Amino acid sequence: MWPFLKVLNCITTEHDLRLVGLAVVICALASMTAINLLHHVRGTNGHMRLVWLAVSATTTGFGIWATHFIAMLAFSPGIPNAYNILLTGISLIAAILLTGTGLAVALAPIRMGTWLGGAIVGGGIAAMHYIGMAAFEIQGRIVWDPTLVAASIVLGGLLGAAALAAGLHSNRWRWRVVGALLLTLAICSHHFTAMAAASIIPDPTIEVSDTAVPSGLLAIAVALASFMIFLLALAGVGIEVRDRRRGELENDRMRRLANAAVEGLLICDGETIVTVNDSFVALAGLPAAAMTGAKLERCFPEEETRLKLLQGSGAPIEADLLRADGSRTPVELVLRPVDFAGKPHRAIAVRDIQARKQAEQRIRFLALHDTLTGLPNRSAFNRKLDHDIEAALAMGRPLAVMCLDLDRFKEVNDLFGHAAGDETLQVVAQRIVGMLDDSQTLARLSGDEFAIIVPAISGPAMAGRIAENIMESLRVSNQNSETHTPVSVSIGIAICPEDATDRQTLLTHADTALYRAKNEGRGTYRFFEMAMGAAVRDRRQLEHDLRHAGERGELELVYQPQKDIRSGTVVGFEALVRWQHPTRGELLPDLFIPIAEETGLILQIGEWVLRTACREAASWVQPLTIAVNVSAIQIHAASFPQTVQDILFETRLPPGRLELEITETAMIRDLGRALATLSRIKTLGAHVVMDDFGTGYSSLANLRAFPFDKIKIDGSFIKAVNVNDGAATIVRAVLGLGRGLGMPVVAEGVETPSELEFLKNESCTEAQGFFLGAPADIASFRQTTHGGAQIDAGPNVIPLVPKA
Repeated sequence: MWPFLKVLNCITTEHDLRLVGLAVVICALASMTAINLLHHVRGTNGHMRLVWLAVSATTTGFGIWATHFIAMLAFSPGIPNAYNILLTGISLIAAILLTGTGLAVALAPIRMGTWLGGAIVGGGIAAMHYIGMAAFEIQGRIVWDPTLVAASIVLGGLLGAAALAAGLHSNRWRWRVVGALLLTLAICSHHFTAMAAASIIPDPTIEVSDTAVPSGLLAIAVALASFMIFLLALAGVGIEVRDRRRGELENDRMRRLANAAVEGLLICDGETIVTVNDSFVALAGLPAAAMTGAKLERCFPEEETRLKLLQGSGAPIEADLLRADGSRTPVELVLRPVDFAGKPHRAIAVRDIQARKQAEQRIRFLALHDTLTGLPNRSAFNRKLDHDIEAALAMGRPLAVMCLDLDRFKEVNDLFGHAAGDETLQVVAQRIVGMLDDSQTLARLSGDEFAIIVPAISGPAMAGRIAENIMESLRVSNQNSETHTPVSVSIGIAICPEDATDRQTLLTHADTALYRAKNEGRGTYRFFEMAMGAAVRDRRQLEHDLRHAGERGELELVYQPQKDIRSGTVVGFEALVRWQHPTRGELLPDLFIPIAEETGLILQIGEWVLRTACREAASWVQPLTIAVNVSAIQIHAASFPQTVQDILFETRLPPGRLELEITETAMIRDLGRALATLSRIKTLGAHVVMDDFGTGYSSLANLRAFPFDKIKIDGSFIKAVNVNDGAATIVRAVLGLGRGLGMPVVAEGVETPSELEFLKNESCTEAQGFFLGAPADIASFRQTTHGGAQIDAGPNVIPLVPKA
């Protein structure tokens, strides 16, 4: 406490307080000027940096010197005194040089540089003071208190270090003011502490030299120094105003340019955010004021990301932007050095890549999933199956693979359109997924083909139960089907390792079992058996051969006569297709027509049959009818009526001689569309015959809904008329129905005289069958078709060439 009181007593009793106040003002002005100039030095480079460093050192040195000597003028020792001119000048030079060294160190890019430079400036204050005191000549002796001398040097060094550390901490005014105040305090506290350390003992024997400068002249020198400080202060203020205006213009220009950018942009001084553009404000959800001056960590909390970015490689870096609401947005960062407000800064471009990430995620999803159902696709299924097979073999737990195929799915597309087909696939997928647990995988392989992986089964019975549950679920859903078309599945099952231990073979075996299920009635499931392989391969080979049968000319027509029962004369023929297979011989329609319907070849084959039969009939001299069977697929094809019209026009066959035979099954699948098609055909003049009457679902309703030209009784009833009273009753009822409706009735499958006699007795109109004439090449009926006339009919078989 005593040293402090001694210093305070020195100031209040031994100094003129007015001059002390002036010294403090001059010191504060010099300190503020020095700090401002030092900031200007930081923004320069090259030789201009040295020039402005010298100006700043001179200002600070003069400020320290002027403060000292004004305070000395305020000091009144009461005895003669003067100042040694040489030492006074040396004290000024020492202040400038040491201060310049300290400022240079403070601006150097070294660790704790501002603190070390400030301490050197504090040393310059001490050196200037004690050299100045050495220049103080007095009629007496000066005795120094070593404690206060040491305290003055420590105070100057510590406060000087703190002054530069604070003044250069930031470009903001508050830090500049703090730095200037601390520097003023460093100078003043050092001076008055040092003055308190000095005790003057008068000694008349000591003379003041004649060359010493009296106090008056020193006052003039101090006034000149103060004027220089004032000029330098004004220069510093001018520079500051100019730099501020230039900086504001530059900032405004940069801000307008940055705001025009679509990407977010940050300007950083080190890791401190200086400014941001509007795009980044919108992206981060924070106002610009809240981010200015904040650390980069506020927006990008991951330290590894910041370190990688600030390395300055210039390569794009992906990171997460922390938004104001706490959410994170994926962004891409690119750092570039930039000159901002005359100083080197870092510009960070921030690109929002959320949409790109979502697109990449969507692409990855689409690469492994079906777009319609969202199920795994074939690629994902194969990958999963390989993994599960490996796990099954390692753990010794069997695995089941189930191949599923929708029954008659093509008819759904043909009858109700592809939109209904897509909806059916989605419904089926949802139903099946609902039946499976998390360990089981359903995938859509293609079209209406699905597959299921059932790992770790207890045995084949477990796979069978899953198949039964799936089929039962679909049967329930059929009750609410808007298409009124039952959707069922056929399922083939193969077991690993019992049936195979690799993916390809396992899938082949499951597919083989699926073919067996479809061939044995559909809507069921079958396990793979080794004997199935040959049968499936045989069917697939037959399908392959059928695709090329037409272009190879292997298809041909045979004709079966239809006779009037009363007169026994031929009234027409039914055209029947046969396949002359190169290795299997003649194949009947019952074998290959179902395959043609499944594969869609029936449209091509059916059109060929119709065109060939019409062209043949058009060549006959006798106006006999020609009957052609039409598939349900043809009836529901939108282009079928136009096809019939084109063929009639091309072959010039009178429409009234053409009879198109359709089954009730073809109508029941979509009665409205079938009736519309048949109505268009009837407007052409062609006749429509209901084939296989009595074997459908609603014969009487169909007869009432559409005025058929003929009814054809199925041959299964004719074969039983002589042995089964029920069959005879049905035939009599149909014949009576025909007479009541005014429709001729044709009986097919007549093979015995007794059957023919029964039909005569019941007034049947027409009949056909082996007893009346077996199907044969039309050439064998030439007498019937031409009545003995020798007319060249031309070719009666048209090569079947697939349409482009």
